Amino acid sequence: MKKMCFMLGLVLVMAVPAYAQAREVTFTTQLNNYRGDGAYMAIYLTDANGAYQGTIWISGKKSKYYKHLRDWARGSGMSRSEYDGLTGASVTSGRTLKMTVDLNDSLIDSGYQVRVDTAVEDMRDNRSDVVVPLTTEGAGKAINGRGYVHSFTYDF
Repeated sequence: MKKMCFMLGLVLVMAVPAYAQAREVTFTTQLNNYRGDGAYMAIYLTDANGAYQGTIWISGKKSKYYKHLRDWARGSGMSRSEYDGLTGASVTSGRTLKMTVDLNDSLIDSGYQVRVDTAVEDMRDNRSDVVVPLTTEGAGKAINGRGYVHSFTYDF
């Protein structure tokens, strides 16, 4: 519980420097039906050049498997004992992960992208399964993934 509170605090510090300038964003990730274990996912932000900016969510609690989320792992540095986002259980075949966070308004319509890396044990890893610009115009529009993600949306 203490660890979860600490991580939530990190997310809030990262994403909400000025509460009045924050926007609630809901991310919905629907997985394809596939045969295999639960998927590990990293949902994170990059700038317009693809450089890592921060973690929104890590799905899958065993950190030893995070290295398979290759682009996120490289960008986040993976050497940290704590990550700058929230974590939860892996998501199984055909299921949906829906979570809501507060993001600073300055991240929207300014070239930032939301990326999703996915991996399943004994199956293929998918770098940038989803890449979508974080814009007001793109809100509510489903994006198809290139691997385990069937569809990804975000809403304000």
